[in-house]
Amino acid sequence: MNLDFPQRKIIHVDMDAFYASVEQMDDPTLKGKPLAVGGAEKRGVVAAASYEARKFGVRSAMSGYMAKKNCPDLIFVPPRFERYKEISLKIRNIFYDYTDLVEPLSLDEAYLDVTTNKKGNPSASLIAKEIRQRILSEVGLTASAGISINKFIAKVASDYNKPNGQKTVNPEEVISFLEELEIRKFYGVGKVTADKMYQLGIFTGKDLKGKSIEFLKEHFGKSGEYYYHVVRGIHNSEVKPNRIPKSVGAERTFGENLSSEIFMLQRLENIAMELEKRLKKAKISGKTVTLKIKYSDFSLQTRSKTLPYFIAEKSLILETTKELLYQEKMENSVRLLGISLSNLNTEKNEPLEQKILTVQLRFDF
Repeated sequence: MNLDFPQRKIIHVDMDAFYASVEQMDDPTLKGKPLAVGGAEKRGVVAAASYEARKFGVRSAMSGYMAKKNCPDLIFVPPRFERYKEISLKIRNIFYDYTDLVEPLSLDEAYLDVTTNKKGNPSASLIAKEIRQRILSEVGLTASAGISINKFIAKVASDYNKPNGQKTVNPEEVISFLEELEIRKFYGVGKVTADKMYQLGIFTGKDLKGKSIEFLKEHFGKSGEYYYHVVRGIHNSEVKPNRIPKSVGAERTFGENLSSEIFMLQRLENIAMELEKRLKKAKISGKTVTLKIKYSDFSLQTRSKTLPYFIAEKSLILETTKELLYQEKMENSVRLLGISLSNLNTEKNEPLEQKILTVQLRFDF
């Protein structure tokens, strides 16, 4: 059969409320109760919320103060990242029993390419089901999965039957699935982009598909081309076992707002030191320094500068960061500062192959 794009069977596995579920597993008295992993204090932030807490509108990245306001009975527990890493490694080892093509996105989710797999099982759906059952029996946690022909659709599908479920989008269902999909459920479309699309009369995949590539590029820049292709089922990104980071960064949220650049410089020196450690541990350097500033009103600003050479040393990072700090006057007092390095020496300029979906895949899922 002549196909214009690679035949793949991709699974996206996403753990259910991972950090919170680990805490409930380790402390049975927390089971069935609204739980947040993170800080309850004024400056605290929710890292994860149990499903019981989510019913009250508690979400990750929400302030601890707001979370407690939404759910007065909310229980806060401090994060234990070493424990989460330990559990994540056990889960990852289960993945490797099926394929070496595993691309972790974080501690709690990963892509698996099971087109050719170690079990010789032709059904990606059955493999996903078996993996989920093993995670439950061997680790004690539930996971959800999405299965389809590429990473984009598998990622979207994994959110469909959460928690503890899975959804397969078969090759012949891809186009109809994407046409019926609400635009805010497209992976890569955030709230701001979704609102912009609504203003342009784009509410579903079908609406998006009706727009020309020129129209989408005019309104969304480079992302417009991405939207044009994914809504047609085209997303040829491979599952990359050794995922290369596009940036490395460090940041700090402060107990009290900073209103003077002098105080900020002291904090930035510590952040630059932490960033240098991370860069040297990973043996990475970069050319673009970005300063991230979150003000007391929660507005966010970034300032960047690209150098003609690669750097990884604290002194050079801090020198460029100082420039960026004094680039313009502060708009308000500051609650968070961060420094990141991108344009890394790990990046390769590989052309993105875009091919049109002209025929349906016909192998079993």
